[in-house]
Amino acid sequence: MIPLDRLQQIVERFDYVEAQMMQGGGDIARLGREYSELRPVVEEIRAYRLAVSDLDGARAMLADPEMRDLAREEVAVLEARLPEMEQRLQLALLPRDEADARPAILEIRPGTGGEEAALFGADLMRMYQRYSEARGWSFEVIEEQQSELGGIRELVVRIGGEGVFARLKFESGVHRVQRVPETESGGRIHTSAATVAVLPEAEDVDIQINANDLRIDTMRSSGAGGQHVNTTDSAVRITHLPTGIVVTSSEKSQHRNREIAMQVLKTRLYDLERNRVDSERSANRAAQVGSGDRSERIRTYNFPQGRMTDHRINLTLYKLEQVLGGDLDEVIDALTADAQASLLAEMS
Repeated sequence: MIPLDRLQQIVERFDYVEAQMMQGGGDIARLGREYSELRPVVEEIRAYRLAVSDLDGARAMLADPEMRDLAREEVAVLEARLPEMEQRLQLALLPRDEADARPAILEIRPGTGGEEAALFGADLMRMYQRYSEARGWSFEVIEEQQSELGGIRELVVRIGGEGVFARLKFESGVHRVQRVPETESGGRIHTSAATVAVLPEAEDVDIQINANDLRIDTMRSSGAGGQHVNTTDSAVRITHLPTGIVVTSSEKSQHRNREIAMQVLKTRLYDLERNRVDSERSANRAAQVGSGDRSERIRTYNFPQGRMTDHRINLTLYKLEQVLGGDLDEVIDALTADAQASLLAEMS
């Protein structure tokens, strides 16, 4: 049962925010974000309230002999619609991850499998790049270290756009591939892996860094080549001494590299803090798909069978080529729905 007093509080808050924005009072940026978050919820509340009111009216008409037949039809229609509307409203009322609307920092690093793991990392990069392009997001490579055969030794990318973190946050974990490597002459199937991390981009207000906690080094870029590696001493490496986090950026401008590296450092520190708070709030993090541990194997891409399996929700799709081509909506929608179902069960 949906608590009606809570619905009224949300509507009243929305009306207040809307009035403040029209008057130009308060922090307009903050009010704008809250307005955007509340508006779809309030639309669902108003639609639900209207349907309940219409149902009460139709039931009252059952007492009128002349209107009874028409009223019965309307009651049947509304009673059939209400459960679906209530479900939509419950989903709209679920707690929001404040980071959902943010851009994301995507990191890919090969695991077991040597050169084949690095090549698989490059496949994952192209998959996320094509998905980003299809959704109209930006895809900016911050740091890329290539292997001799064009694989990925390390990749850090900033993906910008609407709702990026909400769509990609369940991609964190170990991705496994089963196929015959290009480097294999005997035709044997190998298993390799790469780790993906998706972090919500930090804002300046999230993390304050003490300059005394940083060691900043400039260095010559290294790697197998490529557009993000150059031969000048402009590359920047920042070490956060309290945590040991190391961030590098290898664009052509040393000043720009400092900005990029600091942004990535803030994002990683913000992610550490989010994980600490989440762990304190819920020891088993039941509201998330999987454990959230990036050492967890989440997905297998099997080339001989042409399938992709997500082990967290036991979803198997026999369209591996399309998935690696950036067609990720089906699996992401399923992961999101599973997370929402877990939250609904927890609230109940």
